[in-house]
Amino acid sequence: MGKVLIIDISKCNGCHNCQIACKDEHVGNDWSPVAKPQPMTGQFWTKVYDKVRGSVPKVKVSYLHSICRHCDEAPCIKACSNKAIYKRPDGIVIIDPEKCQGSKDCIRECPFDDVIYFNEELNIAQKCTFCAHLIDKGWDETRCSDACPTGAFTFGDEEKLQDLIAKADQLTLKSGEPESSLRPRVYFIGIPKRFIGATIFDPEEDEVIIGADVNIISVSGGNTVSVKTDDFGDFWVDGLLPDKYEVEIKKSGYKTIKMQTDTNEADINLGDIPMQAGNG
Repeated sequence: MGKVLIIDISKCNGCHNCQIACKDEHVGNDWSPVAKPQPMTGQFWTKVYDKVRGSVPKVKVSYLHSICRHCDEAPCIKACSNKAIYKRPDGIVIIDPEKCQGSKDCIRECPFDDVIYFNEELNIAQKCTFCAHLIDKGWDETRCSDACPTGAFTFGDEEKLQDLIAKADQLTLKSGEPESSLRPRVYFIGIPKRFIGATIFDPEEDEVIIGADVNIISVSGGNTVSVKTDDFGDFWVDGLLPDKYEVEIKKSGYKTIKMQTDTNEADINLGDIPMQAGNG
C-alpha cells in the first residue's frame, strides 16, 4: 500500500520537533542504500518556517513546512540522467546514493523550493526518504510524525487516510498548474488564506464601536462574509481567497462606511477606522 504524509498546519505550534527529529535520525548515520548521512548544517529534509500575516497590531503567525512531496509523477525521476532516482512500490521516492553522480538535474527540475539538497562532500543530491529504512524495519511512523506533539503529522497507508486527504488544500505550482498534476504523497490541511481586519471607533466619543455589522463582499461575485465588531471594536475575517473586496460597515446611529481593498498580494489590516455619527 502506498504511503502518504498529511500535515495539518492548523495544529502546528512551531515547536520544530519534526525538524530536530529528522536531523537526529540522519546526521552522521549511514542508512545505505536508502540514504547517506545528512550534513550537520545546510540541509533540512523537513523544515519549518514562519509565515507572518498582516501588520501590527493585526498579525497572525502560521508555521509552514517544506518537504519532498514524493510525487507519483516526480519531475526529478525523469530529469536524472544517471537513473539514480526511483519510486518504490509503496510510493516513496529515493535518490540512490550509490548511483547519484552529482548532476544536480533533479534540483533544477524540482518545482518545490528547498526540498532537494546537494552534498558537496559526497557529491550527491539528498532529500527526505519518508524514513524508508525504518518503514522497512516495521515502523508505522516517520521520525518527524513520531515526534510531533500536537498531532499535526499523520503518516500511513493512503487507502486508510482518504478522509484526511479529502480535506487537503489544493495548491498550485509556480507554473500555475495544480500541484495535484504531480500526484504528490504529502498533503497539507489548513494552509492559511487571507484575512481582512480593522478597529472601528467613534472619533467624537474617543471610544471603540462594539457590535457594528461588517460585510465583506467579493467583487468577483463570491460569497459575502458577515461579522460584528467585538468588545474591542475589532473585526477579523479570515479564510478569504485572494481577491478584491468591498467592505461595508453599518451601525445604528452612524453613517455607513464603504471601502474597497485587495487581498491578492497580502492580508489586509485596514487599521483604525473612524465612524461618524449620523444617519445611513
